Amino acid sequence: MQLLNTSIRKLSALALGITLAFGPVQVSAQNLFAPVIRVNDSVVTAYELDQRARMLTLLRAPGDPQEVAREQLIDDRLRLQAAEAAGIVPSPEEVLDGMAEFAGRANLSRDEFIQALEASGVSAQTFRDFVRAGLSWRLLVQSRFVGRVNLSEAEIDRALGASGGSSVRVLLSEIIMPAPPPQAEAVQARAQRISQITSEAEFSAQARQFSATASRGAGGRLPWQNLEDLPPVLRPMVLALAPGEVTDPIPIPNAVALFQLRAVEETDYTPPTYSAIEYAAYYMPGGRSDASLAQARVLASKVDRCDDLYGVAKGQPEDVLDRHTLPPADIPTDIAFELSKLDPGEVSTALTRSNGQTLVFLMLCGRTAEVNDDVDRDQFALGLRNQRLQSLAESFLAQLRADARIVTQ
Repeated sequence: MQLLNTSIRKLSALALGITLAFGPVQVSAQNLFAPVIRVNDSVVTAYELDQRARMLTLLRAPGDPQEVAREQLIDDRLRLQAAEAAGIVPSPEEVLDGMAEFAGRANLSRDEFIQALEASGVSAQTFRDFVRAGLSWRLLVQSRFVGRVNLSEAEIDRALGASGGSSVRVLLSEIIMPAPPPQAEAVQARAQRISQITSEAEFSAQARQFSATASRGAGGRLPWQNLEDLPPVLRPMVLALAPGEVTDPIPIPNAVALFQLRAVEETDYTPPTYSAIEYAAYYMPGGRSDASLAQARVLASKVDRCDDLYGVAKGQPEDVLDRHTLPPADIPTDIAFELSKLDPGEVSTALTRSNGQTLVFLMLCGRTAEVNDDVDRDQFALGLRNQRLQSLAESFLAQLRADARIVTQ
């Protein structure tokens, strides 16, 4: 036990995606094997819940033990079910190797680690089940997604920050006007007139009247933005403006965009640049109708992160929800600009598709920062691939949860 205590800190952040917790769960003996959770056709017993919480307690990590153990066991059932459905079942030897690998991270042998667990009331089977679920998931993720995390040399260059950063930031106002086919010609003519404006007040008046973005109430005025956060195609257009000038109309799907430069400045601070941006787009029928926008506002109040959209899209056609992790240069310009205004978990409803008949409920999931350090290129590329693989795995697990029948007691 003393040997385990000396190594316990090394285990607190380790292995197979677990989130750890304090404190055991008290379970009466007569109810030990009663089901407490049903996950599709599988059950989790009170004994398993108690055992998982005891093991996590021994690993000394933060959180509520019962809740964290409950969430972990639900995820483990989903991981095992998905792996078995794909024909992936680790051999007993692979599981034993996984147990040895986990114990080795605390400088213990497998037998020493099991002995320490059993001394604290945690069975070897609990440890074995924990490793088996994690190993099954790792093998499934590798077989399912490894072909989707290949990196080009250009992507590795961008991620390493080979092109450098920028210390320029700009103050813009925006107008994005819907332009479905029946109105496209009239909207384009209006955009040409607006592009000649040099007055901030006049541009703001046009934004309040015609813009479809959330900034219309502020006359299209946006806060300071780092130049590197803007879509690559927009950066030279903005830098070519003098304060008060407006870009030429920029055609985007089902809309026309214009931007007025209000101010530009250079700072000593070099903002971070990003190798990849992850976002989700949920497509809602009705375009920018009052009913669709009202539904979008209700939805925005109910979702906090991209994973929540899997539950919203459950039971609908697969193409109703897209989720991508892309280099900034590969993101469509209209989507990239809307994402530049968002923090993770925030939403834009400024865009449409299908000739204006579909509203895009766009959510930023997160950004992957570029690294400028002098690092080994191969090792860095491996880390970047693993990062993308982890993101895909998390999205897949969230989708499994959204599709599952989960009943807790």
